[in-house]
Amino acid sequence: MAAITAADVNKLRLQTGAGMMDCRNALLESDGDFEKAIDYLRKKGQKVAAKRSDRETKEGVALTKTSDDNTKGVVISLSCETDFVAKNEEFVQFATAVAAIALQEQPDTIDQLTALEVNGEVISDKINDLVGKIGEKITLSRYEKINAGYVVSYIHGNYRMGVLVGFSKPIAAEAAKDIAMQIAAMNPIALDENSVPAEVIAREKEIAVEQVKAEGKPAEMAEKIAQGKLNKFFKEQTLLAQPFVKDNSQSISAYLKSVDAEAKITGFKRVALG
Repeated sequence: MAAITAADVNKLRLQTGAGMMDCRNALLESDGDFEKAIDYLRKKGQKVAAKRSDRETKEGVALTKTSDDNTKGVVISLSCETDFVAKNEEFVQFATAVAAIALQEQPDTIDQLTALEVNGEVISDKINDLVGKIGEKITLSRYEKINAGYVVSYIHGNYRMGVLVGFSKPIAAEAAKDIAMQIAAMNPIALDENSVPAEVIAREKEIAVEQVKAEGKPAEMAEKIAQGKLNKFFKEQTLLAQPFVKDNSQSISAYLKSVDAEAKITGFKRVALG
């Protein structure tokens, strides 16, 4: 068994960015062979990630990317534990590369995305390498895509949130950005009333009915009042019915119509950190 010195441990730490104890254990397991120790740390990446599964990943970057013809768009969130890591150049470059391959290959799920390669390395393996090197839990936490006649993207804050909006046809860039910013600010749950899941409507209606009963209103009035509360919910929570943040006198639907009467919003995605 080779003698492992503090200098050896520090050398491996500087080479890999892994923690001191991880480096010491790797050298012990590899009998002091640095190349084998590095391989050991790389192989251990998945175990490190598992150990850190209870850590919260509220930092990171949310990135969007659209095709040159603006008919396709993707948004991803690569999450980590600290703002320090989120600003790390290698971390940001990797996230950017993941977004680029997602746009190119158009996978349907995160699992399919993480099975793809970036710069000759499988994304899931690269994430494990970063976990071992940086010492934080890192996850590809969200991935969404939109294909439409015209797709615009918007990044809010310092990569804190990414928004995609799909339109049936190209519209004025400023108007498209206004609508993307509306989504970022107001976080609608659906495009319109018909897009709200049935279980959400049932839950909101049940809550409204119970609120009316608690107010002491007659039972025969409960249904009508509850419907009024539900209509208010749709106005506040669905994009087309929401008041336009830049002009509360009109809804997003009215605003879009004033910009281009033929254009329709076909869908949107909003991905935020935390």
